[in-house]
Amino acid sequence: MHTVVVGTAGVTASDVLAVARGGALVDLSAEAVAALAASRGIVDALAAKPDPVYGVSTGFGALATRHIGPELRGRLQRNIVRSHAAGMGPRVEREVVRALMFLRLKTLCSGRTGVRPEVARTMADVLNAGITPVVHEYGSLGCSGDLAPLSHCALTLMGEGEAEGPDGSVRPAGELLAEHGIRPVELREKEGLALLNGTDGMLGMLVMALADLDLLYTSADVTAALSLEALLGTDKVLAPELHAVRPHPGQAASAANMLAVLKGSGLTGHHQDDAPRVQDAYSVRCAPQVAGAGRDTLAHARLVAERELASAVDNPVVLPDGRVESNGNFHGAPVAYVLDFLAIAVADLASIAERRTDRLLDKNRSHGLPPFLADDPGVDSGLMIAQYTQAALVGELKRLAVPASADSIPSSAMQEDHVSMGWSAARKLRTAVDNLARVVAIELYAAARAVELREGLTPAPATRAVVEAVREAGVGGPGPDRHLAPDLAAAEAFVRDGRLVAAVETVTGPLR
Repeated sequence: MHTVVVGTAGVTASDVLAVARGGALVDLSAEAVAALAASRGIVDALAAKPDPVYGVSTGFGALATRHIGPELRGRLQRNIVRSHAAGMGPRVEREVVRALMFLRLKTLCSGRTGVRPEVARTMADVLNAGITPVVHEYGSLGCSGDLAPLSHCALTLMGEGEAEGPDGSVRPAGELLAEHGIRPVELREKEGLALLNGTDGMLGMLVMALADLDLLYTSADVTAALSLEALLGTDKVLAPELHAVRPHPGQAASAANMLAVLKGSGLTGHHQDDAPRVQDAYSVRCAPQVAGAGRDTLAHARLVAERELASAVDNPVVLPDGRVESNGNFHGAPVAYVLDFLAIAVADLASIAERRTDRLLDKNRSHGLPPFLADDPGVDSGLMIAQYTQAALVGELKRLAVPASADSIPSSAMQEDHVSMGWSAARKLRTAVDNLARVVAIELYAAARAVELREGLTPAPATRAVVEAVREAGVGGPGPDRHLAPDLAAAEAFVRDGRLVAAVETVTGPLR
C-alpha cells in the first residue's frame, strides 16, 4: 500500500486525498522526528522555569491568567482534551476525520508545536490501523481552529471516547488501541493544546471539495455542450479568438472544452423552420463565462489551500530561535472565505444548468423538441418533475451560498470575540458539492434524451460517445414514462465517478 511520508515542510493536496480517501499509510521522516525532539527540548526547558508560559504552565483561553504548577500540568492537558470534546449532532464522514488527523499530524511534524515524537507516532499509528475517532457535526467555530473535532481525535489518542474500527463498528477507543498494540498517550506540557489548535478540518474539506469540483466543472462543460447541441445552438460563440479579448483563463478553458465536445456536430447552427436565430439565450451563450468564473474561483481557493498545507498552525508556536510565542495563526478566515466563495460559484453553476434543462423541456423555447421530452405528451409527463427536483436542488444551493464567514459569535468569555465559522462553511460546501453533482446529472439526463430525439441530424462524435456510455451504464433513453428516480441515480453515479468525462475524452483527448 502507498505510504505518505510526513516531513517538516508540509504536505500536498494529493497526500491528503491519498490518506483521507485512499487509505494510504503514514510515516514520519527522520527530519520530522528530529524537529519534534528539538522543539520538545525547548518546551521542557521552559517548563522547568518559574516564569509562566501560555500553554505550558498556564490555563487556556480566558483562564490563561492562572499559573499551573508542575504537579497539575498533566491533568491540565488531559482536561483540555476531555472538556473540549464537546461535539454534538451526526457523525462526520470518515474521510473528513482522516483528513483532519493527517493535517494535524502535518503541523506536529513541523517542529513548531513542542510535542514529543511519540505523540506524532501514535497519531500515525491510529491512522495506519484504520481507527477513526467519532467526530460530531457541531462544535467548531473555526477559532481557535476546529477545537471540538480535533479534541475528539485527541481523546482517541488518550484511549478514551469512541472510535470506529477498520470493520466499521463503533467501540470504546481504548479497546481498539489495545487490539492494534497502540499504547494510549500520556499527555505532558503543551501537548493537549497542540493537538487542538488548527484549521485542519476545514482545510481537509477544502482539499476534497477542490478535487470533486475539478471533475464537476469539467462535467458541467460537457453537459452545457450537450444542451447547446440539443437546442440547435451555435458554437461560434466558443471561438478562442472571442475569449482571447476577455482573457480570463477559466472562461477560455470552459469554452475550449465545449468546442472540443461539439467538434463535428451536425446539430449546431440549425434553426427551427429555417428561421434565423441571431443569438442563443444567456444560459447557453454565456455558459463559458459562468463556468469560467467558477474555475478561476477554484484556482484562487487552490492557492489558499496550498499555502495552508505548507503552514504550521498552532498557538503558541515554538520558533527556531527557541522562543515560544502566542499568535493568531489558528484563525480560520483565509480558509473560510474561499470555502464560502466556492459555495457561491457552485450555486451559480447549478443555476445556469437548471435554466438550460428547463429550456430543453419547454416546447416554446426548445426549437422543435416535444414538451417535457415526453413520448406522448399529455399521456406522458416526460421529465417534468426531474426539472422540479433540479429546481429544488438549486434553491437549496442558493441558501447554502449564504456566507458562514460573515458571521461571528463571541466565545470564551469574550477572549475569542471574533471567530471564522470556517468549519460551518466547509460543512455546507460539502452539501453544495453533492447537490451540484445531482444538478449536472439531471442536465445530462435531459440533454442526452433531447439529442436522441433530434432525428435526421447527426450529433458530434463526442456526444455519441456520451450517449452510448450513459445507456450502457443503465440510464434509460427516450420512451414512455417510467420510474425516473433509478435513472437519475444512475446518471448521478455516472457523473460522480468520472465516467462522463472519460467517455468524452475517448474522442476529444484530455479536456482542460
